[in-house]
Formats: sequence, C-alpha cells, structure tokens
Amino acid sequence: MVLGTDELAHDDSCGCQEYRDLSRRQFVGAAAGISGMAAAAAVFPEWLPKVVLAETFAGERDVIVSIFQRGGADGLNLCVPFGDPSYYTGRSTIAIPRPDANVAANLKVTALDGYFGFPPGMSPLLPAYAARNLLVMHAAGQTFVSRSHFDAQRFMEVGKPADLNYVSGWLGRHLALVPPMRTTAPLRALGLASGLQKSLVGGPKTLPIPNPASFTIGGAANTIVARQSILSADYTNAPVPLNAAALDALNTIALLQTVNFTGYAPANKAVYPNSSFGRALKSVATLIRADVGIEAAQVDIGGWDTHAAQGGAVGAQATLANDFASSLAAFHADIVATNARVTVVVISEFGRNAKENGSQGTDHGRASTMFAMGQGIAGGRVLSLGTNGLPGWPGLATDQLESKQDLRVTLDYRDVLSEIVQNRLGNTQVAQVFPGWNAKFRGVTR
Repeated sequence: MVLGTDELAHDDSCGCQEYRDLSRRQFVGAAAGISGMAAAAAVFPEWLPKVVLAETFAGERDVIVSIFQRGGADGLNLCVPFGDPSYYTGRSTIAIPRPDANVAANLKVTALDGYFGFPPGMSPLLPAYAARNLLVMHAAGQTFVSRSHFDAQRFMEVGKPADLNYVSGWLGRHLALVPPMRTTAPLRALGLASGLQKSLVGGPKTLPIPNPASFTIGGAANTIVARQSILSADYTNAPVPLNAAALDALNTIALLQTVNFTGYAPANKAVYPNSSFGRALKSVATLIRADVGIEAAQVDIGGWDTHAAQGGAVGAQATLANDFASSLAAFHADIVATNARVTVVVISEFGRNAKENGSQGTDHGRASTMFAMGQGIAGGRVLSLGTNGLPGWPGLATDQLESKQDLRVTLDYRDVLSEIVQNRLGNTQVAQVFPGWNAKFRGVTR
C-alpha cells in the first residue's frame, strides 16, 4: 500500500501499467470505518498455531519496523558495486561515478568498503553505517521468479512463494505464535496504510492505521464519545471474533488519543522529512517512545518502478532515495541509537535489470538490496554472497547475469527475516513463520 498521493503521483509518472493498476486497486479498495477496521483485525490465519501461549512475556524481544519499497527498487543504484566494471558498461547514463572519479563529492559514490558504496542520495545513512547499526545486503530477494509486482509482493509478504493457499503474512504469523509483550495492550501491530498490508494479515490485535494522530471514528467531533459508546455496546454482543476485534479497535482509538503526536520531540535533534514516509516513521517513533505496547509496524514507500528517466547521482530515484535515507537516518538518531530493542528491516519485491533500457530507466529485474538496522544487527558492512553461497559477488558481466539481464539472487530474504525473527524477536518457530523454508542464518544479527 502506497502511503500518500505524492507517491501515487510518482508511480504514475514512471511506473509500468501493472503497478499503476495495482496502486489504484489498493487505494480504492482500502477499508473505511470501524466495521472495516474490525474486519481487517479479525482476519485469522488459515492455520492455528499448535502452541500454548503464556499469559505474559517473561523475556525481552525487539519491536520490529518492517519497511517495504514498493515498485521494485534498483538496488544497484542504492548500493553501487563500483568495483565491478560491468556496472558502468551496462549503465551509460544512470551509473553513479566511482569514489575516485574527478567529479564533485555530491555527484559520486562514497565507498563503504573496497567494492560497494552509497550514492549521494543515500549519504544520510552513513552515520548509522559508521555506528555499525546498519547492515546492507546485496544480491538479495526471493528465489521464486516473478516479474509481476502483484505476485512478487504477495508471495514475499506471505513468506511462502507460489502458494495461493496461504493468506496470512509472515509478520502476522509471527505475532500469532508469540504471547503479547503487554497483555493489556489493545494494539500489538499496525500498518501505516489505508488497508492492512499482506505481511501483517493474521496478526492478532493488528490494524491498518494510515495516520495514528488522527485515528478516530468518522463524523462530527462533538458526538464521537456518544458514538463510541453505542458502537462499544453493539459490538460487545457481536459474535466472536468480531466483538473482540471491534472492541480492540475502539480501545485503540481511545489509546491513541492519549498520545501527544503533535508535541513529540525526537531525541538527538533528529529531523524527519515532511514526506509521507518521514511522517509515518515519526509516528512509529512516537508510539515506541509512548510505550503503548506496539510490537510491530509496517511502513511502505512507493515510487521505485523506474522504467524511464531514472537518473543517476541526481534525478528521480536519487530524490526518492534521499527521502528514504533521510527518514531512516532520523529514525536511527531518534530511536535506534537510544533503544537496543528496536530492529528495522527493508525489502523490495524485486530489483531492476542490470543494464539500463532505451528510456534511460530500468525494467523489472531479480535481485535488489535489503537493509537491516538496530543495535542488535551486525552492521557496518555489506553482506553479499557469490553463486556458491560463500561471501562474494555474483557479478554483472553478461555471462554472469540471470537470463543475461539480471543480477542473480544469492541471498534469500527469508534467511534474513528468519534470523531476525529468532534472534531479535524471540521466536524459535521460524519453520511456521516461513513454511517449507530451511533457513540458513547469515550472521545478520549480533
């Protein structure tokens, strides 16, 4: 789900027809009103976890913030493999100059190591990388091949590619498998979108809340309390599980009204961009600091479907990358640097072709980048695997590319998420979070 009209407009300007149609379907089909919110919260998995949950959670686990770059982000221009000459031969107009190029610093790559580097738009994340709280993962994605936004997003969020029988999401299943961190909390997870993102489906006490600061029942302000009382009475007598879901939604409204969103002062003088993505992350930060019992949040950022006029060090993707990086950098300074129990993970449904097209853009590809951020993340490095599964790089020469056009996926996103789920979220039942996948931990966490 794309967060706002600015991202929708961006997608329409450079995206493919399928992505425009997908964005419209998501926007038009968004849930509205308390009944819609209750229905979204009442979507349970198609399976029942065969575990007995404790009434309280005795240990500590992280709050997870899941970020989805919708549209298929060009990872090759988010973390540039400047050490591979084929990157430059395949991208005559959109490649970003090497760190040693004789151009201004704000027009070339900043090296992260001897092979990879950040483009100028990603430079706000350099402090998080230097603090070893940011891990960049390259040639990452899903091994299931799909160039459809709809299918690739669905299968990635469900966590079981090509299986249409699964309707719950990986993060929803995780939440269903573990006891709440706070038993009295009416809201365990939220998606900052108009409709619940697929990854959260099946999560108990989980709601789509586009803007937590204005989450309320529609209608005149002077009758809200009366209408809340009427709805509460009506849903108290409703059948299970609708009654519990509706009452949780009503209690969430009451809870969020106690949070001072407008007066929130970020730590370390962090400044969030005034963009849909920046405002959403600031809302998540506010909820984490308010300590209301939130365990998971998903935030989406659209606009990555760059078929035409993508740009290089400057241009459309560079502008979007700067919003992405600046917002994450603010969240790092505000929350991650001061809280050891928060983990952020970033994924995209697929990457782009290794070579630019005739419209100075890139078409749907395979591998992209992933990012993980937190004090419990083994950051300050770029994690990349060769085709043999060992540290390395699959390569961008034509004979190294998948179908002679795409960077190969050598790091499956489920390996990354499985390690985070077990080591940072305290859930050892990763085989149920990602059914049918035998996860290999790659040293993502400390």
